[in-house]
Amino acid sequence: MTESIRRSGEYEYEGPQGGYAQQHVYSAPVNPEWPPPPPYDPAAATVTAPGTEPAAGPARQRTRGPIALLAAVAIVAAAVGGGTAYAFQELTGKDTVASPGTTTTVVPSSKRGDVAAIASAVSPSVVEIQATLSNGSSTGSGVITTSGGEIVTNNHVVSGASSIKVRTSDGKSYTADVVGTDSSKDLALIKLQGASGLTAAALGDSSDVQVGDAVVAIGSPEGLTGTVTSGIVSSLDRDVTVSTDESQGQSRGQGDDGQWPFQFGGRQFNGDTGSSTTTYKAIQTDASLNPGNSGGALIDASGHVIGINSAMYSSSSQASSSSDAGSVGLGFAIPVDTVKSDLAKLRAGSTS
Repeated sequence: MTESIRRSGEYEYEGPQGGYAQQHVYSAPVNPEWPPPPPYDPAAATVTAPGTEPAAGPARQRTRGPIALLAAVAIVAAAVGGGTAYAFQELTGKDTVASPGTTTTVVPSSKRGDVAAIASAVSPSVVEIQATLSNGSSTGSGVITTSGGEIVTNNHVVSGASSIKVRTSDGKSYTADVVGTDSSKDLALIKLQGASGLTAAALGDSSDVQVGDAVVAIGSPEGLTGTVTSGIVSSLDRDVTVSTDESQGQSRGQGDDGQWPFQFGGRQFNGDTGSSTTTYKAIQTDASLNPGNSGGALIDASGHVIGINSAMYSSSSQASSSSDAGSVGLGFAIPVDTVKSDLAKLRAGSTS
């Protein structure tokens, strides 16, 4: 056991572990043979040049308990930068949310633009969605936004679904419920039952996207889970019109051609869009998108999600035959800034 001496002449005892769980303060020394305390704190003493007076040192302060823990956490969080949100939520027991791409390192700078590195980092955050409908089924993709199983997808993927099954990149299957929908933006939020510890995607900033930027698309075209394609941003702010009807816009099985309709440039593609439609500004990409990519991720060179894939162009001749249908390098994605601005509304259970 060691002892320290206060300026006031009182004594404070320090435990064997360096803590001060127990303190004994005396107004006078217990043992009269002990010398009187010095008029200053030894720990505050400084070495000065001969003939000069030492500067008064600041009073010693000891931080104990939760304050010290929080200070340590703050220092560590500041050091790791993008890990701040994750570390805090893990300590407080809250669900880990998708982090803004500007503060989260997904792909090391040395691997920036490396398709293999991007695919390895982001694929765990992209899922396959199978929705059962009254007249068939819908196959699409989704992006995990929280470790507890919140997933963003297209509204047309889950619209009218009586049940939803989700498969993650590691092959696990979950049942999902619709939390909220926004048909005007073709977005929906679903939640997995009994999920935890999932890898949430890092949401980027689509306002920083430029034409010519390299991008990677991940999804489940034709049910091929975890398919990765790459390309560039071909254009920005394209007006794309998609169907909001439950009877339209679905990628169905059982003999259907797997297409779903949308309009672009005043023309209709992949069939009739129906009577109810919505139009939004989209990112155009030449990364290959096919039926089933809807709701999947469009990712930048650093591994941040910059868009939710939502539409693809197919000529009328391709749409007439499923064997001929496929990407011709004209795909469209909902900007992630639109998604982020809509998340609160979706989480609140909006079903517009």
